Amino acid sequence: MLHGSCHCGRIGWQAEARPTSATICNCTTCRRYGVLWVYGFEAHALALEGDTNIYMNDSGRLEFHFCPTCGCLAAWRAVDAYDDGRRRMALNLRLSEDQDSIRTIPLDRFDGLDSFEPLPRDGRSVGDVLF
Repeated sequence: MLHGSCHCGRIGWQAEARPTSATICNCTTCRRYGVLWVYGFEAHALALEGDTNIYMNDSGRLEFHFCPTCGCLAAWRAVDAYDDGRRRMALNLRLSEDQDSIRTIPLDRFDGLDSFEPLPRDGRSVGDVLF
């Protein structure tokens, strides 16, 4: 299990398994936040813990959850659920408490700015974008 938390520790997240990839996106929101996303479904493989504040983007389809105390962005959550009730969610891998264990996770790139399509993998991993 992988854990993450905001800077002050008021909110956190859990992923049941080690992610098989993390996504870096260049959309107007993600590039400003500087996040690395791990995708899944709320309450099925991913969980967000604690009371968060929410920012909703212009599309009205995503809620961005952040700590009301320190401001760290922890996750986004889809507003609409699938027909089976599952709700898409992504956790900010940069909040992981164990940076060493995530370094080898392959990095996927997503062009959320222009084409809204995945880009080919370029061989980088999470460790290549951590400082």
